[in-house]
Amino acid sequence: MIALAIHGGAGTLSREVISAARERPYRAALARALDAAFDILRNGSALDAVCAAVAEMEDSPLFNAGRGACYNTDERHELDAAVMDGATLRAGAVAAVSRIRNPVLGARAVMEKSAHVLLVGRGAERFAAAHGVRMAPASYFDTRSRLLALRRKVKGHHGTVGAVALDAQGRLSAATSTGGYTGKLPGRVGDSPIIGAGTYADERCAVSGTGLGEAFMRTVLAYDVAARMRYQGEKLARASAAALARIADLGADGGLIAVDRRGSIAMPFSSEGMYRAAIDRRGRRTVAIY
Repeated sequence: MIALAIHGGAGTLSREVISAARERPYRAALARALDAAFDILRNGSALDAVCAAVAEMEDSPLFNAGRGACYNTDERHELDAAVMDGATLRAGAVAAVSRIRNPVLGARAVMEKSAHVLLVGRGAERFAAAHGVRMAPASYFDTRSRLLALRRKVKGHHGTVGAVALDAQGRLSAATSTGGYTGKLPGRVGDSPIIGAGTYADERCAVSGTGLGEAFMRTVLAYDVAARMRYQGEKLARASAAALARIADLGADGGLIAVDRRGSIAMPFSSEGMYRAAIDRRGRRTVAIY
């Protein structure tokens, strides 16, 4: 039994704002990421699959991660990512990096090739480069639309990509990557690279979130899903919805994707929409925005 879900961020995605013509490239990009990961998942590991999905979305300028990352107030990019293997509780993350082409692969290198969980800034970049992770010049991440959003002071904080998967061996993994939000302060780190906040996996479930990072950190949202399943015996759908509801008390919204060891998938969101796609344990395929 295998199952896979991905997201490309949540937020203000109403049909009045996004035309059908603008929807198509996003749906196509989600489908490519889903297919890339599922091809791996059919014969490989959940960890490989989630990294492949996230790397595919990091390579797209459409999503606020990797190449399409937003700008901070210095008109620079600072990227965050994390990955976690539920079977072993191994985890790795990078934060505030500007030269790692695929931050999720930098996070995986931290997990697999160091004794640490989180590396930041230049130290994370030096470590990634030393372990063969592909680097890129700062200009690689430049996109006109993101720069215009900053200069026009367009507010937005829901751009994140993520993936969760269950493989045939029953292993669960999660990965998340983000550029943060437009106009963030230099040095700001959100929930995506914080294990338990925006990313978490154990033997029961795997979770990746998207929303206002500060609220996800304050509620330890990703771990809250797992804790509700472990200590209260809640099913995945109920645990995911209840955990997500807590951020509303902080005036925030967003969404998450989660999969459990039975192959059940949950993709709740409280924002107007969430870019998402999944292939469930029965092979049913979903690509959706609203």
